[in-house]
Amino acid sequence: MTQRAELARFGRVERYVHWAVGILVIVCIVTAAILYIGSLAVLVGHRPIVEFVHVWSGFLLPVPLIAGAISRGYRRDMARLNRFVDDDWKWLRSKARRLGAVGVGKFNAGQKLNGALSGGSILVLLLTGAVMYFQNWSPLNWRIGATFVHDWFALGFGLLVVGHITYAWRDAEAMRGMTEGVVTREWAQREHPEWVDEDPPAA
Repeated sequence: MTQRAELARFGRVERYVHWAVGILVIVCIVTAAILYIGSLAVLVGHRPIVEFVHVWSGFLLPVPLIAGAISRGYRRDMARLNRFVDDDWKWLRSKARRLGAVGVGKFNAGQKLNGALSGGSILVLLLTGAVMYFQNWSPLNWRIGATFVHDWFALGFGLLVVGHITYAWRDAEAMRGMTEGVVTREWAQREHPEWVDEDPPAA
């Protein structure tokens, strides 16, 4: 039997959720920069509009993540991302992890960590943002604490997003998996050998 030259990596729902969340996150980061950096605030102006876009982009972030649950493939990928196995810990400790010395499934340990940190950051930012926005619902000391946590988590999450984008740009085939939904078998065997053994369905 002839092996397929390309493998289906992500279905439409997974890709739509990823890009919807990505766009909302970028909007939140850009509007946050405008709100917090004085020179940008003066340059852009329209602070109430910028604040409105920032707040509601943040509140909308969970929507695509929850809506994606209609897809079996999406639910299966979320389960994979949320499960650390022994090989993941070996991958993190191994200097030869990019040489195929450690078995990797559909997601490597770095991608799983990124998913966990991103999901946790979104939850913290959403909760603290709600405390800050709905001021009549909480006491002043809560709002002060929420502002402090929100600002620092936003900075950390922003750096995480920059790192994610940087790694994505460095690996054109991985990017293609998220834009077109398919990757070459050669790339998959090199980067995610155990996933190839699962024999994913054709694109």
